[in-house]
Amino acid sequence: MFVVIVNLQVRPDRLAAFLDGIQANALASRQEPGCLRFDVLRSDEDPHRFLLYEIYRDEAAFYTEHRAAPHYAVWRRVAEECVEDHRNTFCHPVSLQGQDS
Repeated sequence: MFVVIVNLQVRPDRLAAFLDGIQANALASRQEPGCLRFDVLRSDEDPHRFLLYEIYRDEAAFYTEHRAAPHYAVWRRVAEECVEDHRNTFCHPVSLQGQDS
């Protein structure tokens, strides 16, 4: 599995457009065969801060399939217009079974 975590700060004046765009992107992404999970979380402390939590079958499902999908190009335009700051984290899950705490 391949996990993508995106921390986004949305411009207050573009919040409505962002919400429309992220909803469309999440719905389309969830239909991709390689997408196992796509959650959009909104901060309780800052209504303009969002976290995208995505899980893909593997790196190719994200880099090759997801980023090549037509909806991703639309999402990129929305992000350019609406997001003022973002940080991406890419990782592979680690099993902690049998590990001492």
